[in-house]
Amino acid sequence: MDAKREKAVALLYDENKSSAPRVVASGTGKVARKIIETAAEAGVHIQKDPNLIELLAKVPVGEEIPTELYATVAEVLAFVYRVNEKYKSQKMEAERPSEKNRSLP
Repeated sequence: MDAKREKAVALLYDENKSSAPRVVASGTGKVARKIIETAAEAGVHIQKDPNLIELLAKVPVGEEIPTELYATVAEVLAFVYRVNEKYKSQKMEAERPSEKNRSLP
């Protein structure tokens, strides 16, 4: 296999349905590009980590990640949550009318 071939793995974590993140999509080449494209269109954060991808790509689709990867994936998820919260805050601030644009009664 070509070492430069694009790879992607999509994870889903729903604490109400499972105890760990689950692999919901995985692939190389065209499949990887479609996974990345779909995530980008949905506004899902994309984390590039070739070493982690190699490990996650070995997990069958539909399966929870192995316990050995919990700490690493937790770090990535924590980063994603922070980015999402920062983005939401910035978006809310941008949508709030400025003091200059408010009309007085």
